[in-house]
Amino acid sequence: MFLVGGTVRDGLLGLPEHDIDLVLEGDALQFAREVANRLGAAYYPLDIERGTGRVVLTYPGGKRQFLDFARMRGSDIESDLKARDFTINAMASEIHQPFTLIDPLNGAADLRAHCLHACSPTAINDDPVRVLRAIRLANVYELKIDPDTLKDIRQNVPHMQRVSAERLRDELFRVLDSPRPATALRLMEQLGVLPHLLPELAPLKGLLQPPPHVSDVWTHTVEVLVRLESVLRVMEVEYDPDSGTNLATGLVSLRLGRYRGQLNDHLNSSLNPNRSLRSLLFFAVLYHDAAKPLTSSSGDDEQIHFYGHEQIGARLIHQRASALRLSNDEVERAEMIVQQHMRPMWLGQEGRLPSHRAIYRFFRDAGEAGVDICMISLADMLATYGPTLPTDAWAHRLDVVRTLLEAWWEHRNEYISPIPLVGGKTLIDEFGLAPGPLIGEILEAIREAQAAGEIQETDQALKLARSIIESKNAAL
Repeated sequence: MFLVGGTVRDGLLGLPEHDIDLVLEGDALQFAREVANRLGAAYYPLDIERGTGRVVLTYPGGKRQFLDFARMRGSDIESDLKARDFTINAMASEIHQPFTLIDPLNGAADLRAHCLHACSPTAINDDPVRVLRAIRLANVYELKIDPDTLKDIRQNVPHMQRVSAERLRDELFRVLDSPRPATALRLMEQLGVLPHLLPELAPLKGLLQPPPHVSDVWTHTVEVLVRLESVLRVMEVEYDPDSGTNLATGLVSLRLGRYRGQLNDHLNSSLNPNRSLRSLLFFAVLYHDAAKPLTSSSGDDEQIHFYGHEQIGARLIHQRASALRLSNDEVERAEMIVQQHMRPMWLGQEGRLPSHRAIYRFFRDAGEAGVDICMISLADMLATYGPTLPTDAWAHRLDVVRTLLEAWWEHRNEYISPIPLVGGKTLIDEFGLAPGPLIGEILEAIREAQAAGEIQETDQALKLARSIIESKNAAL
């Protein structure tokens, strides 16, 4: 059995060990299943066609580690390595001799030279998902792509249609989960990948926006990725305030820093065990303005408008997320983020902070996605204004977001999910109502009034219920 690929590569770079890739002769799927049984771990076939099985180890605290077992391709380990994607991934060591490097294609030399080189002239064509993998590796490890390899990548971009949606999705989300997704996105655009992978984004390039926007929609979208990276970096638990910051991000730390722990717990949660919530958040950024080409219009004020772009954008991301075979929960979360991404801006209009009623309605509609929406709202504002960012307006947006996060994490039982004062049965018994939509409408009105601080007792809830019923009867 051999350690291979990224495990060996990252070991040579002195990087922390994460997931482990292994190759063995024989039935790797059965072997992986037996390992999982011995360790009491989860198992599933990662790639049946290529004979690859995954063992998922879960540690206290929720941290997970993947052990991927693949069937050896070819007659020996060197044949297997030569059939791989890039030379930096075509290195191995026998598991009982970990310090003996097997490197038939000089991957270690390419790694030292910061060069990404395909293993063979047919490597990209053999598996066009390697187009995305090349972009990810070049971005993460700051590699220069070999000219011949770059030529092969360009030629095989249209062949990505041969790749299953699931494999494209997995590689795309690894890109989005990398430290600099914006850099990778720019490279995708330069190589012509977007029309074949995320076709809704191609029309954004060159689409002008009115002030206060300082860039076209495509440039703005990429810049939101950059700014979101910065905001999330400042909000990391291990953030070092001396690591280099500016006034805008300094204010993020000052006003929101007390929620670092909660935010990191949120981002480290998952709607799917194979993809992070962070990568889904960056995916939503890509589509937050994707409908602007479809909604662009000029009004009597001779300004460009994009009325309803957030609603149509929600439909676009729903369609693309479904096409990429994201889970239903992920599709719904991405759709909600795009649909509601402007709410924090609206809640802070006229220099006001959101009322308790507005906070309740925001989280009633957005749910847990409200936290994601808050983060995108900050990045969106930074990208919109660029160097023209007004400090007062930025401080106010941060105060709006802080108010929302405070309600979510510190006052949820008061402003978001108040303890019910009455239930449906009480309404039926008290007012002789038949089960139906009216009961749900009354209970929702009571919850909202509780959150707004207008009622605190059962008698007040029943009084409100009675007024709603009388109003309904009077309208008949």
